[in-house]
Amino acid sequence: MREYKDQNRLERLERAAKAKQQILDKFRSRPSADDPTVVARAAERKAIADAREAREKERDERKRKEGEVRAQREAIEKAERDARERREAVEKVIRDAAEAAERKAERDRRYAARKARQATRR
Repeated sequence: MREYKDQNRLERLERAAKAKQQILDKFRSRPSADDPTVVARAAERKAIADAREAREKERDERKRKEGEVRAQREAIEKAERDARERREAVEKVIRDAAEAAERKAERDRRYAARKARQATRR
């Protein structure tokens, strides 16, 4: 293994040990759970989480109400569409029956006219 200039193995090991010690010191120096700043930060995070949860509940309630309104509107529209389709179907049946009666009357008139012409020829 090739060594760097001005750096031998012992210096590297010493620097690594020093870095490990600094990390350990930093970990040990952190505040305890009952420290006022830690408690204040925890309370602030809890307040933020509670506010977020309240906003989510409001949003869910609003979405639920909008869904109910949409469902009611769709039900009304479906009922109106069904009624319109039934009315159109009834009107079509009436129209078809009237057209059939007109065709029958025209056929009967032609038949009567033909019979009248045949009767006058004899």
